Amino acid sequence: MSAPSASADPIPRLIVVLACAGFGSTFALRSFEPLVGVIARDLGGDPHRVALLSTAFALPYALIQPILGPVGDALGKARVMTGCLAVLGLALALCVVAPDLSALFGLRMLAGAAAGGCIPLSLALLGDRVPMAGRQVAIGRFLVAVILGQLSGSTVAGLIETSIGWRGVAGVTAIVAGLACAAVAFGFPAGDRVPARRPAFGAALTNYRTILANPRARVLFGAVFVEAIAIFGVFPHLAPLLEAREAGGPREAGLALAGFAVGGLVYAALVGVMVRLLGMARMLIVGGITCAIALLIIGSAGSWQADCAALTVMGLGFYMLHNTYQTQVTEVAPKARGSAVALHAFSYFGGQAVSVAIVGEGLQVLGQFWALAACAATIVALGFTTATLLSRPVVSPVPSPAP
Repeated sequence: MSAPSASADPIPRLIVVLACAGFGSTFALRSFEPLVGVIARDLGGDPHRVALLSTAFALPYALIQPILGPVGDALGKARVMTGCLAVLGLALALCVVAPDLSALFGLRMLAGAAAGGCIPLSLALLGDRVPMAGRQVAIGRFLVAVILGQLSGSTVAGLIETSIGWRGVAGVTAIVAGLACAAVAFGFPAGDRVPARRPAFGAALTNYRTILANPRARVLFGAVFVEAIAIFGVFPHLAPLLEAREAGGPREAGLALAGFAVGGLVYAALVGVMVRLLGMARMLIVGGITCAIALLIIGSAGSWQADCAALTVMGLGFYMLHNTYQTQVTEVAPKARGSAVALHAFSYFGGQAVSVAIVGEGLQVLGQFWALAACAATIVALGFTTATLLSRPVVSPVPSPAP
């Protein structure tokens, strides 16, 4: 009997390869957040301005999505991910020698645009390969790598900054991105890559119009935009907030932010059970309430250990919301899944991009507790609203997008 081919059971290998891409991109995303105060002192910037380095990463990540979606569908998602990871590694390496804050902002923007080709295209590939019945669990498993990237990025940055400086941290992120690029470039079987074709941007515009005509799609895109503002706006401000009340520095901020990723790992371990016991609507409601409780604890401005515990709880609640939205998005337009996931990522990272400024203004005007109480009220309302809207049956099918 001949040995089974490498692609006989492609799903485990697919998830491992995609996990490398997801880890590399999120490691870069979260690594600068504990370092805001350090970078501000080194480059002579205001901490509130330096916190916008997160926006510099997230905004191009969002804006590149309408382009990467059809390009991924046309050239092959694996090829596009490989190129994006190569550019990401180069941009991060150049951060090591950035002479001033303006140059650092520009390089973070390039890195964000490149990172935009990793997770959304990975989700689209999982949608292509995994049947809907098992998709939420499969995506949950893939998210383990994404979460580990967040956990490692924030924790490692906070712990090693005192030894190698923030520029050394940037170098480490570049190495991680390079390894992820190699894994994607060589991890897929040779026969697993689709033939490339010319991107059809005219058809892509038709796809986008068709997708946006779907009321369910509009609910999902709006949900992740609001979710990102309510959850992620406080992240880059956490280190300056801890320093202002003498509760810690980069190390403590990194450990506290790592709690969010730990909560995500708890979700990934329990996702199969939670899907069976709660179902979609209750998952969204419980997730929103869980996030709100955590935000109120962070707003109370206690110790960094209390913030870490609250962020762990918030990570669990966030992924209860977000993984549900992700799974539903993969079925909005099966004929143009890359485009649908691209619009989803556009909305999600667009929310992250504006969240830093919105929450930063709220912190200065309302104070820490009331600013985060407003975020808590928003996320509870989102959970209940989307549970109601997404539970409604689809009245009529949406026409298939253009090929």
